[in-house]
Amino acid sequence: MNLDHVFVCGNPALDFAATLRARRSARFEMFATPDRLTAWYVESGIVDAVSPAEDADVEQAKAVREAVYRLVTGRRLGEAYDRAALTVLNNAARTSPAVPQLTPSGRWTQATPQEALSLVARHAVELLGGPDVPLLKECGNPECTRTYIDRSRGTRRQWCGMDSCGNKIKAAAYRARKKATPTTPN
Repeated sequence: MNLDHVFVCGNPALDFAATLRARRSARFEMFATPDRLTAWYVESGIVDAVSPAEDADVEQAKAVREAVYRLVTGRRLGEAYDRAALTVLNNAARTSPAVPQLTPSGRWTQATPQEALSLVARHAVELLGGPDVPLLKECGNPECTRTYIDRSRGTRRQWCGMDSCGNKIKAAAYRARKKATPTTPN
């Protein structure tokens, strides 16, 4: 089942936080149902298979997602960590994660929703406690609220992704320039 999730942020925890889209305007919830959460875990590459999620798993995932978003945003802005968000994230990270297995066809990770969520939380802990913090940026598209890791030359990247936001902004700017430029008759 492909739900067109977008993975452009450079870290699974950041992509997870971006599953509530357009936070400042329309707010589009990617985890509307348990199967959408399950699909995200597999599509993200965190795990290869996950047992079916329940409504409670979705609520827990949303709580962790919001904690990750608050912590990443606070860290990016140089603010102190939100203590409640720290507790939510650390509790999820303490849960036993899924364990990869070696099979004749290669690496395989089967997980429960709780084990998959633990992996996401651990990615967030490693990110926020690691060297990539100075590279955290918010997308330059005013309607987008994704945070991404800017590893571009000179750290000049402006958008979470060209396909998801960059092309839209560039096309809109081009249309605005064309509209503002008077045309000359031939």
